[in-house]
Amino acid sequence: MKYVFACVISLLFSNAVMAQLEVIISGGFQGPYNQMLPAFEKMTGAKVITKSGASQGTGPKTIKAQLDAGTKADVVILSREGLAELIAQNKIIPNSDIDLAQAPLGLAVPAGSPKPNISTTKAFSSALVKAKKVVVPGSTSGIYLTKELFPKLGISDQISVQVTERGSQATTILAAKEANVAVQPSSELVNVPGIDYVGALPSDIQLIQTFAAAIVINSPNQKLAQQLIEFLSSPNAVGPIQNSGMNVVR
Repeated sequence: MKYVFACVISLLFSNAVMAQLEVIISGGFQGPYNQMLPAFEKMTGAKVITKSGASQGTGPKTIKAQLDAGTKADVVILSREGLAELIAQNKIIPNSDIDLAQAPLGLAVPAGSPKPNISTTKAFSSALVKAKKVVVPGSTSGIYLTKELFPKLGISDQISVQVTERGSQATTILAAKEANVAVQPSSELVNVPGIDYVGALPSDIQLIQTFAAAIVINSPNQKLAQQLIEFLSSPNAVGPIQNSGMNVVR
């Protein structure tokens, strides 16, 4: 009897250990995700393997490029703009997508540096021109900044812009004082060692990014994937979302 009981317990434990989910996430929602993941794993007994990728852009590190190359994933978490591309390519299970949070674009400086005034569009433009060296990620926000906003403000030829593949690379450069300011989603700038968050861009030049989660087509773990998405969009997420400089999707 004891042997049978031990076998049952062993089998249940093995099944729990075997439950595994693979996620590819961009930097925008990484803060809330990291805060909530341990509770999800404890609640479900599942092991979540987290991979990282850019929402949009070029190169092999975008989520789209990784999926094209055969990288396995059950869930993707990225900007709506990037998710729209995946949906158009039939890489996502229809109607499995849910908005998680929104992040405005913000500006940061190296820790201890004077914080510029960016309360108006004119002040923001002047701050960038005075800063000279600006770093931005090459994903959704960087595309908007370099292709639309900087040309619109007429400052493209007055500043030096370094475009990195990932937002985390941009903040690393900023923390090392190899750039004077970084402009990217607020959630990628808040609570980052070595940099000081200044604030959000003025509303008339703002880009509010919505970050969403969805289940990848042919995922073998759709039920568990759905559980994760529901957990990340539940009331439990409100605190982590706000602590990461993001806004709750109403």
